[in-house]
Amino acid sequence: MAQDLNRALREGLADAIGFVGGALAGWWLGRQFGIDFIASAEWNAAQLLGLLLIVAGSGAGRWLARRLILKDRQP
Repeated sequence: MAQDLNRALREGLADAIGFVGGALAGWWLGRQFGIDFIASAEWNAAQLLGLLLIVAGSGAGRWLARRLILKDRQP
């Protein structure tokens, strides 16, 4: 039971860190290309690309964090 709780807490921590870190990385990357989705009130193709970078960063960050944090503990 303690191992299940430990694994669940590690998965939750990995998800949270990866999701937020990846979203921030995607937002930063968009800003480097001149696309600031967060600060813009417009909806155009550039803003949708900025949103796509944030979403892709969230997914990639979650995947990477799970690989790094849970690499030694496979079920």
